[in-house]
Amino acid sequence: MAHDTLTLTLIGGPTTLLEIAGLRLLTDPTFSPPGAYPTGAVTLTKLAGPAIALEELGTIDAVLLSHDQHADNLDPDGLAFLASARRVLTTVAGAGRLAGSFGGIEGLAPWESHHLISTSGHTIHVTATPARHGPEGIEPVTGEVIGFALTFDDQTDRAIYVTGDTVWYEGVAEVAKRFDVSVVLAFTGAARTRGPFNLTMSADDAIETARAFPHATIAPVHHQGWAHFTQNQDDIIQAFAAAGLSERLHPLELGKPAALRR
Repeated sequence: MAHDTLTLTLIGGPTTLLEIAGLRLLTDPTFSPPGAYPTGAVTLTKLAGPAIALEELGTIDAVLLSHDQHADNLDPDGLAFLASARRVLTTVAGAGRLAGSFGGIEGLAPWESHHLISTSGHTIHVTATPARHGPEGIEPVTGEVIGFALTFDDQTDRAIYVTGDTVWYEGVAEVAKRFDVSVVLAFTGAARTRGPFNLTMSADDAIETARAFPHATIAPVHHQGWAHFTQNQDDIIQAFAAAGLSERLHPLELGKPAALRR
């Protein structure tokens, strides 16, 4: 069937192209060049540009924007790109901030869904999933964040789960209870800006996620290209090997499409 294969192309940071069932979806657009990007009370330093330039990207049916308030998930060039996407799905707060500048934006609260129709006639159900961008109680500081679960047609197929910027916590565990997930696009990197707290999944969090989703392939992203990441893909590979889970991990190479069976 047309949705048995998912093709992932890591562009940089969290920005990943998902191609499935005739649809082209993009997570958290970051296309600006290296440099310093003020984000609230901190400045985030971008170390590398995108592996695929915007003019080479092609048509995007929908952007899955986990949140709009941090430059490492939506930098200036990524923000400008939203105008060319057919749909943008994001947080309720983010949709409120962006709606005046772009059309086709819909805000989703956790467990709310939006439906996309592919050129092959399949219906993709995009369900917002809970995310916590750091330790308990961090929400007033980091703001709203969501992930996404993608299911197909009658919702009996196994899901694709895009975690968004989150740590391992009960909200991620709840996704595992509600969906039979075949692929997890895990936002990792153990990001830290101020203080000793991880704002995204560490390698240990990714291992907990793998154990919670026992049938899923784990594809880590958001672990390179910015100075505030404290772990990279090699750290994740080593941690999965030590845990005896190497066969569950599918590292992605920048700019190189990877086909995964669902």
